[in-house]
Amino acid sequence: MPRPPGDPGPWRQQAILGRGRWEADALRDLVRDYVLEHLADDEAVLVLDETGFLKQGHASCGVARQYTGSVGKITNCQIGVFAAYVSRHGHAFIDRALYLPKVWTDDPERLAAAHVPEGIGFSTKPRMAQDMIERAIEANTPFAWVAADSVYGVSHLETALRCAGRGYVLGVKGAHTVKAWARWAHLTSKMQL
Repeated sequence: MPRPPGDPGPWRQQAILGRGRWEADALRDLVRDYVLEHLADDEAVLVLDETGFLKQGHASCGVARQYTGSVGKITNCQIGVFAAYVSRHGHAFIDRALYLPKVWTDDPERLAAAHVPEGIGFSTKPRMAQDMIERAIEANTPFAWVAADSVYGVSHLETALRCAGRGYVLGVKGAHTVKAWARWAHLTSKMQL
């Protein structure tokens, strides 16, 4: 009986992931370029969002008790911030970053034990998203819009997108007051009289 195609066991994959030396950011750029080769569109949308990865212990890099929408509560988890490229041709992830809470970035020994590169400090999720947008623009990634939920709305991210000439749809919390809209509603109600 012929052997089925593929590896006979996990050893080769484990060697690549665990013992091989590779540069994560170079791989990110390679994936982005591959995605653009197949999905590029000037009207594409860059979608930014975070997700949580549930964890039991405390040694995994970035793990802490924090809110994750994955389960809708505060729990022990890691948080990853992601950028997905969405066009009429399809969608795929093109960027990622691990969120490190202050309990991590304020503890140099813990960072060293988890092999976090020197110089990595605390960064907010909106700042991480802005870095991803800047990388996409620097790589000439064609997109017209950025979409993100309320974690990213009403921040310096909005100003950066305006300066970059990119459209955006950023969520805001339900209690957020939009003063420009209130003024506009007042003016339009006077016009209708």
